[in-house]
Amino acid sequence: MSAVDIKSAIEELEAKGRAAKAASRRMAYLPTEIKNKALHNIADDLLAKQDEILAANEIDCKEAKVSGLSEAIIDRLRLTPARLKSTVQGVLSVADLPDVVGEVFDMRTMPNGLIVGRKRVPLGVIGAIYESRPNVTIDISVLCLKAGNAVILRGGKEAIHSNTALVKIVQEASSRAGMPEGVVQFVESADRALVNHMLKMGDVINLLVPRGGAELIKFVSENATMPVVAGGIGVCHTYVDKSADIAKAAAIAYNAKVERPSVCNALDTLLVHVDIAEKALPRVAAEWAKAGVEMHCDKRALAILKADPSLKLVPAVAEDWGKEFLALMAAVKVVDSLDEALAHIEQYGSGHSEAILTEEYGAAMRFLNEVDAAAVYVNASTWFTDGAQFGLGAEVGISTQKIHARGPVGLRELTSYKWIIFGSGQIRSV
Repeated sequence: MSAVDIKSAIEELEAKGRAAKAASRRMAYLPTEIKNKALHNIADDLLAKQDEILAANEIDCKEAKVSGLSEAIIDRLRLTPARLKSTVQGVLSVADLPDVVGEVFDMRTMPNGLIVGRKRVPLGVIGAIYESRPNVTIDISVLCLKAGNAVILRGGKEAIHSNTALVKIVQEASSRAGMPEGVVQFVESADRALVNHMLKMGDVINLLVPRGGAELIKFVSENATMPVVAGGIGVCHTYVDKSADIAKAAAIAYNAKVERPSVCNALDTLLVHVDIAEKALPRVAAEWAKAGVEMHCDKRALAILKADPSLKLVPAVAEDWGKEFLALMAAVKVVDSLDEALAHIEQYGSGHSEAILTEEYGAAMRFLNEVDAAAVYVNASTWFTDGAQFGLGAEVGISTQKIHARGPVGLRELTSYKWIIFGSGQIRSV
């Protein structure tokens, strides 16, 4: 873009910001019925216009291949009838959730007779900067709308056709339901200058949510002038303890690694207790081999598995520990104890999702208590870390922070509260 074009695009972004802020004032007291009507309209239109959406998405996928994007990125980018149906189910699930806006809680009467409590309110305007996955356009929009917020969306250039089609549906469906004009804004330009400017709009945007790779999240977190909910980088471990049920372990490891390897909650490192490694590792490896998983093994794991020529085995290097593979690859390490597994996770984990497979209550409780992550599992796949799976309907992202929001960010995390005080003439004395 030329300097003139960039200036014009920034002026347009500023105008969209003002429109979103004006809309957010009305959204703060919009009836639940209108919000739910908008979501039902969105769900209906997604199904009615499926062919149009998938055609736009196919253009993005073809252009992604031509530009040399990885298969992991293209998998995140691709929409299918099944994925679109899942997205629609998520929209309807959010519509079915209780409206948290206006909830009054913690009410109490003070000794002086004042009645003091809190009331849940929207945050205002949510900004979202995200890459690849076009379903994020719908997830973020419907959660923001149900939580009474306006939203400014800036997707990646690789999904521009998909996002344009989806945003048009959201905007039209919301308008038909009676939502204020300008409540959903979309930044069409893929120029980096627009991102830089968006990060400086702290007077308009109340919360910014980045979703994408480590580079994007780091850039947004370091440069934004408004609060940021950051996360989504998932270096996820599954630890097979000495008492684990081997059949369960093989099934869970397969599910966590193979079913959707390109997502942030997929298994990256398998840790196996030495006492069970001789039996458990071959079972897991045999399951992974069905999908062609490449295993980056430490010396002990390699010694156990090398007798099977059908396996894809690679000697692990230092860079494999703490790596988010986003592909059919996993690091494998044999450990001597639960303590060693905990230490490894502490050193290399990203605070996203961690799992222990064990039949010992004490080991399970130690793992739950000592592992510092947004989601900690006992005998289950880390692939469950998802707003819909946790009963939130959908999510705007998965936060690995500890302040404001942690784990899947749903309706409640897109609100704040204000103190409300009822008096009967009280005045404060010295």
